[in-house]
This record gives sequence, C-alpha cells and structure tokens, in this order.
Amino acid sequence: MTTLIFGHKSPDTDSTGSPLIWEWFLNETGIDAKAALLGSPNTEAAFVAKHWGFDLPEVIADVDNDQSCVIVDTNNPAELPANINNADVLAIIDHHKLAGGLETKNPINITIRPLACTATIMHQMMGATAKKMPKGIKGLMLSCILSDTLAFRSPTTTEMDKDLAEKLAKELKINIEDYAGEMFAAKSDVSAFSDAELLRMDSKEYAVDGKKFRVSVLETTSPKTVLDRKADLMKSMPVVAKEDGVDEVLLFVVDIINEEATMLIPNDLTKGVAEKSFDAKVEGDSVVLPGIMSRKKQIIPALKV
Repeated sequence: MTTLIFGHKSPDTDSTGSPLIWEWFLNETGIDAKAALLGSPNTEAAFVAKHWGFDLPEVIADVDNDQSCVIVDTNNPAELPANINNADVLAIIDHHKLAGGLETKNPINITIRPLACTATIMHQMMGATAKKMPKGIKGLMLSCILSDTLAFRSPTTTEMDKDLAEKLAKELKINIEDYAGEMFAAKSDVSAFSDAELLRMDSKEYAVDGKKFRVSVLETTSPKTVLDRKADLMKSMPVVAKEDGVDEVLLFVVDIINEEATMLIPNDLTKGVAEKSFDAKVEGDSVVLPGIMSRKKQIIPALKV
C-alpha cells in the first residue's frame, strides 16, 4: 500500500512542501509514498511548488480505513481528516504543541521538536540521506523555512532553522531576501479569493476558556490590500463562524515588513479578547498590535476571554 503524507487543512507552504520532501525521502529509502493535501494551498505555496518544478499534490477529502499515512506539520485532530483515527498512522513529524486526541492502531514514531519549521526537523531526521537531496527538494526545504520564519523575522526562528536556510541558499546560489520577497509577494496577492476563503486560508481552531475560535492569520507585505476589504471581511466573520461551528473568527493581518499585526474588531467579544490578551486599548473596528508576528508563539498562548 502506498503511504500518504499530508499536513493540516488550509495548507500553507510548510504543509505543502513538507509532504513533498518526505515523499522524496521515503521513496529514496525504499518506501512507496505519495504526498497529498487537505485543501487548496495558499498562493505562496502554489508559487513555491511551481518555482521548484513540482505539481501540487492531490487534494483528498478523507482517508480510508487502514490507509497507511504519515502526518506532518500538525498533530491536531481538528486539522486532519475526519476518519484519521481509523487510518494506519505510521508517524507524526511536527513542530507544534501536542494537542492530543489522535488514536493509532500500533505504536508509532513521533518527532515533535521546538523548531520553526517541519522541514528543518525533516533535514535532521534524514541523516546522511540529506546529502542526496536534489535541487528541487532543497528549494522546497528553503522555502518552507523562509515561510514559517517570515525570513527570520518571526520569534519562532531558531539558529538551527536559520543556519539550514543559509546553507541551502548558498548551495542553490539564491539571495534569501530577494527570494523571500518573491514568496511574500505571491502570498500577498489575495485578489482572487472571497472573504470567506481569506478567513479560512491560514486558520486553526482553538478553544479558550469555553469559547471556540477560528484563529486566522494573513501574512502580507501589503496589509492595505487586505484591510481595504475590512468591512466585507467583518460581515463574513459571523457567517464563517456559524458554518464552521465556532463562536468567533479572530483575524490578524500580519505586516511582515513593519512587524506588527492588525486585529479586526467586529464586536464586543473580539474587543474583549484583544484587550485582555494583548493589553490593547481598542477604539474602533481594528487595533494594531506592535511586534505580534506568530500565531503559534504570540497569539495562541496569549488568548483570553
């Protein structure tokens, strides 16, 4: 049976690139494997795949009973196929906190390390095989790291991530700032997406003090492009929340260049969350949060109701 490799729903660059990287590694080591996606990737991930000569993996809606699979870039059942506990999960490779709730048929290999990017962990796990990586796989790995670290601007960045990215860039003869600029420009082009699609594009579900939130982050070098749609986005937020079975959508527009986030404030609940979580003074329908760049390290841990 072919082993499927996939990351989380609403796939970003790491959750698109890492399955392709691990597909190469497993096949290189004699295991029949195939990358898959749990949804359409964002514009940056699509740009990266095309840039390095890869077709986007097949999008799957669910997994069959006993389907062998490797989960990457998440361990949260809410971000995985509905039937995941009936699949045959062989391994988890991740850099997020342990969520709990997954059940496996047999003992498995779990690798969760406090690094900024799943691809960095994969490089460590490859050992000597990493020296065989072709140009395209190196390019995917570099892209995943630059995306997850926002070109080293994110507080999640570690020296291991940075050192590996710089090593890969040197081997590929790439200027990191120039290439990262191309990636972020692709990510910033959201003109083709509806308001609901934007709210779900890079989002994760989290429960805080009895409230369920869809925490959405839009990282961009052109925040005005998103904020010009603020009124329509706020109208869509309660609709998306109801459709997705959560109490509220929290939207953070991260300005990569100025290293700050703008949080939209459509109602009293989001206003209270902003004030209690970030010690912010909210006046109007948005608030700027200086220095806030990372959902994983700065937003989720701070959330209070």
